[in-house]
Amino acid sequence: MDNINHLDCSLRDGGYYNNWDFDNDLINQYLQVLESINIDFCEIGFRFYKNDGFKGSCAFTTEEFLASLNIPKNLKIAIMINASELISNEKLIIDRLKKLIPLQASKSKVDMVRVACHSEIIEKILPVFDFIHNQGYISCCNITQISDKTTERLEELSCLLSNSKVDILYFADSLGSSTPKTIKNIVKALKKNWKGQLGIHAHNNTGLALSNTLQAIECGVKWVDSTITGIGRGPGNTHTEELIFELNQNKCEPINNNLNLVPLIQIINNHFLPMKNKYSWGTNIFYYLAGKYSIHPSYIQAMLKDYRYQEEDILASINYLRDQGGKKFDYGDLDEARKFYKGKPKGEWDPKTIFKNRDVLIIGTGPEFKNHEKAVESFIKRTKPIVLAINTNKLNNNDLIDLRIACHPTRLFADVDKHLNLPEPLIIPLSMLPDQFRRIFKKKEIKDFGIGLTNTHFEFHNSFCIIPNALVLSYALAVVTSGSAKKIFLAGFDGYPQGDSRNDEVNDLLLKYKTSKPEAKVIAITPTKYKNLISQSVYGI
Repeated sequence: MDNINHLDCSLRDGGYYNNWDFDNDLINQYLQVLESINIDFCEIGFRFYKNDGFKGSCAFTTEEFLASLNIPKNLKIAIMINASELISNEKLIIDRLKKLIPLQASKSKVDMVRVACHSEIIEKILPVFDFIHNQGYISCCNITQISDKTTERLEELSCLLSNSKVDILYFADSLGSSTPKTIKNIVKALKKNWKGQLGIHAHNNTGLALSNTLQAIECGVKWVDSTITGIGRGPGNTHTEELIFELNQNKCEPINNNLNLVPLIQIINNHFLPMKNKYSWGTNIFYYLAGKYSIHPSYIQAMLKDYRYQEEDILASINYLRDQGGKKFDYGDLDEARKFYKGKPKGEWDPKTIFKNRDVLIIGTGPEFKNHEKAVESFIKRTKPIVLAINTNKLNNNDLIDLRIACHPTRLFADVDKHLNLPEPLIIPLSMLPDQFRRIFKKKEIKDFGIGLTNTHFEFHNSFCIIPNALVLSYALAVVTSGSAKKIFLAGFDGYPQGDSRNDEVNDLLLKYKTSKPEAKVIAITPTKYKNLISQSVYGI
């Protein structure tokens, strides 16, 4: 594939994982590698205007920093600017731009300046491209989140930009939701009025970044982006090591004078794979769903590195963001997504009808439980507590279980068939779940007890509770406490392995439960790591 300009942006897009704080030795080695595989442009980093919180050198990519690097003679340098940082005050756009780009291109190490912008603000920043072009740089407009734009809007944008000093028009599949077919349509629409060169920046949510890039080339796109091992925000980007093979076709033999692959393989093994093991970019089922539903990948990235989000939490949050719209990343929206239950808490069942002045044993799923199950069964037969099993947890003698309890919508949906085949009544917040649950559990005996979520405390009411998280343990403690239980015993609540931060979340909820001053004591009778629990032995007299 001739006349294709290949830009690698590993450090710029990859910086979303480490705050653009790359070791200088790595950067210099990386630059030499790019030359060895005939990369045309290297986008080392951003040039951020704002400075809030520590970010490394590749977040600002100053002239001083660039001068300290050993940049190969044939490798051209690009930087990226976020248009959103420039437009908070339209009168100051150029003033801010002058601070970001103080030198003319002839005096700078930078050859190309790319401006990332949403389509909604392009009209406001057209003077930016004039300034960049007039300073002697290659000016690029990178339209983000391109996949959800109508054909009419794309034609309008291309017409608008055709009368500007944009040298290259890039389109970015920021949400990773495009397919080769949609790429073909995007290029066709942009070419309606844009007669200059086009570029593509593909994300790999659905595993189609390479295919989309190749489709763009087939449609006449001359500029392509990639990153080593796909490093980049969320699932990452088109893989450089794959794209160079496609671009060079038969030139990629292991021994080739024009394409030295050994340094590339070495830097992958020595640096990029260890980073990948640490930060875990790359597509997966969650990024795939985000791409299918046009959800910003930063939501998935944030949840994957947050111990509070288990698999069912992420799936439930994806469902929420799909319905509410999740194209623009916002931590506040992510917090809302985790609350799962909307509206005023409500239920139809008073747990006092069962639990008042009774001891209750809550059965968890910890692996230690099996080692002591016979002793637990003896405890049940001897002390006659009401036995409440978490989710679909079983005993060797299921006749000893009186009730089951569940609350997480995604987990509940996954366990529907099991619940329908289990004979025990099920405690769930039915009134606060989607209508489909009412249909599913029409013939099941349900104890409907509502949930409200807060970050701070427990509250106990006749038909609903307020709890600090959506863990079923929080819900179970609140239900039996609202029911005026006498004592609450726990079995099978081992805790997580040492160092697992989920232990902190459970200890936190147990502390918040204590500070709510319930009348009932909570006592673990099998081994537990949770420090905010009274611990006794099931073998005691």
